[in-house]
Amino acid sequence: MEELFQPAEGMREAGEVRQNVTRDIFERRGVLSPSRIILRNYPVPHPLTAFNAGARLAGEELYVYPRIVLGYYKYVSSIVELRIPLEDLEGGGVSLNSYVGDVVVTPSTRFDIWGAEDPRVYSIGGRPYMTYTGRTLSYFDPEAQIEKTLPVTAVREAGRWEKRLVFKLPQGAGLVSDKDAFLCEVGERLYLFHRPHLLSGSFHLVVSMLDDSVLTAGAGLREVEVQGGFEVLRPAPFESKLGWAAPPLQVGAESVVALVHAVDREGIVYRVFAVRLRLSARGVAVEAVTPHYIMEPRAPYEVVGDRPYTIFPCGLVKVGDEVLITYGAGDYVVGFAAARLDELLASLEEGELS
Repeated sequence: MEELFQPAEGMREAGEVRQNVTRDIFERRGVLSPSRIILRNYPVPHPLTAFNAGARLAGEELYVYPRIVLGYYKYVSSIVELRIPLEDLEGGGVSLNSYVGDVVVTPSTRFDIWGAEDPRVYSIGGRPYMTYTGRTLSYFDPEAQIEKTLPVTAVREAGRWEKRLVFKLPQGAGLVSDKDAFLCEVGERLYLFHRPHLLSGSFHLVVSMLDDSVLTAGAGLREVEVQGGFEVLRPAPFESKLGWAAPPLQVGAESVVALVHAVDREGIVYRVFAVRLRLSARGVAVEAVTPHYIMEPRAPYEVVGDRPYTIFPCGLVKVGDEVLITYGAGDYVVGFAAARLDELLASLEEGELS
């Protein structure tokens, strides 16, 4: 582990700040059920489930990218694109209206043949990118121990999502799976946020530095080897594992705010907290962490579902003075919630590291 991931500056101090307490700052804005998603380019009219949705903002519309499941035999996921007017999220219409969408990402390579899951959507250099978890050809192979899932990144070009990058750790690292990933550009430097799971059984909340050239290497899907990274936080004594939630919000020249989901010690309840990181040429530093969770399951659709007591943010956009998130609720529906940006930043100031 030590040769793969070095501790980020402030990692240990941030862990000492955290408490097993929740102050939920997110106002629920509505929920979208799979029965109200109409598939335009697939013969089955509705998905069985739709959850863990990424998002991007375009004018007065929110483009939402739920992970959908069309059959329970092997729970293989695809990704659909929906367009939801912002006014539907302000007036409650999203909980009543139906939306027509297209399936835009499907399993098609050995890196995602058993499912394209949990998309994170973001922009770099004005271009939309999507990173999702690909269930590889090895996913159901009982003899295969490594690379069960890998992060796959696609770019939107000419109205289509083109798969371009697959991220791997060096051979011999013992990577079982890598999830909860997305790219982030700060100060013209490129970073990969990801959550490797190693053969030792450990999970690591990591930010790795990448060469900017990976985004300009031309067409076609290619593998990118990730050389280690900085471990940002470890689970608290009351948690079993952590994972990155939505792509971060930049709040300074080198500072970003990122949401993290945490699973309780018994492996049942998902909760959310936030960290503020400094990303620079020197590496990664934890500047602040919310001492308490800022969101936990409480709405009926969050506590009941295919996986009870689960909230799983994948999308985050800034709308005026609010941050709006899209998330999976109960591994069955798409939830929408918003918090005031100043309240989120004030929560981080409570856990600011000296």
